[in-house]
Amino acid sequence: QVQLVESEGGLVQAGGSLRLTCVASGDIFSRYDMGWYRQAPGKQRELVAEISRGGSTNYADSVKGRFAISRDNTKNAVYLQMNSLKPEDTAVYYCRARLWASNNWGQGTQVTVSS
Repeated sequence: QVQLVESEGGLVQAGGSLRLTCVASGDIFSRYDMGWYRQAPGKQRELVAEISRGGSTNYADSVKGRFAISRDNTKNAVYLQMNSLKPEDTAVYYCRARLWASNNWGQGTQVTVSS
């Protein structure tokens, strides 16, 4: 079973950029489809972006054109580059690793965007 550790998020002004990193250990990283989710206060956790084992990507409509997900299998890492951040992007961001029907989650990291 894979273990996931996200990098520290942070506080950024609207219009700014931030990159999140999630590092995996404990299993063969390249076997997993990876994703980033977020949960704002009082809201359900939602998909932000995902990248398959083969490198195919999918984005939530709200982040298309602003966020980019990538992975480096040599470093067991998945990244989320966030540009043109908006206050509504404020949330706890979670890394997810999926293998078949099994999901593993990171501990989450807070991203706050000030207006």
